[in-house]
Amino acid sequence: MARRGGSGGGAGARKRSDRKAENRTERGAGRAGRRTEPLAEPVDGSLAELVPDRERPHAWTLTLDGAPQSHVDLDDPTFLSFEYQRRIGHIADLVAPSGQPLHVVHLGGGAFTLARYIAATRPRSTQQVIEVDAALVELVRRELPLDPQARIRVRATDARAGLGKIQDGWADLVIADVFSGARTPAHLTSTEFLAEVRRVLKPGGSYVANLADGPPLTHLRGQIATAATVFRELALAADPTVWRGRRFGNAVLLASDLPLKVAELTRRVATDPHPGRVEHGRALADFTGGAAAVNDAGARPSPAPPPSAFG
Repeated sequence: MARRGGSGGGAGARKRSDRKAENRTERGAGRAGRRTEPLAEPVDGSLAELVPDRERPHAWTLTLDGAPQSHVDLDDPTFLSFEYQRRIGHIADLVAPSGQPLHVVHLGGGAFTLARYIAATRPRSTQQVIEVDAALVELVRRELPLDPQARIRVRATDARAGLGKIQDGWADLVIADVFSGARTPAHLTSTEFLAEVRRVLKPGGSYVANLADGPPLTHLRGQIATAATVFRELALAADPTVWRGRRFGNAVLLASDLPLKVAELTRRVATDPHPGRVEHGRALADFTGGAAAVNDAGARPSPAPPPSAFG
């Protein structure tokens, strides 16, 4: 579930040579790049649609049953259109020195937007994408092909099952952006799940989750409380109207055992085309309002968005 966030690119965007731009355009002129009308195709239990961006020649929005999932610009993978993806992009820029390669696990693939972003901003990164919908993976690979030089491996399996096959301490960054029918599955909301995330992370690695909720923000508060039982440091970035419980929307949770670069993240989020607010420390703990951590036995999917969420 995502909201378009204006025309700003990701904070890690890099200027490239004319030759590299030409190469990207050649890749962008692939199958979907030549289309001017939406492409709809059934995938596993959903209807996927690739909708062309009228303002960007080789850019597409992926929707599943009408819910926006990803936006990809094949000419410029550093362009992040959705506000929550830009916020995750800011985090990816800050978790290590600029340009340093990372080991990254993506839980949920969509159109591989963030994997493309990291491959472009941090060349030689090694990434694993875990996406349960094999038909969606095939569609995206065919119509929006990945750069063959990018070190991106895609596995078509359940996010938690795929995470269980990754070795201890492999990842610098784990990004969770998993929705089924616009809801995060229950088994990806628990302390047991986050313990598995922490197992996969290197010491001091970072976990990022795209969370979606609306008033009274019960799910969001519970997810913060859950993460606090596993990680020492937390921060949350969201639109002020989401913070105040005035509308359904996305919030990006960052968790680690090391101190977070909260000041710089706050500055970047505040200067986005749709400015957001970052909370951490005591203010974030107070926001949870005493919510209890979620375990497997009591886990529930995230709430369904209202019909107006994608209007």
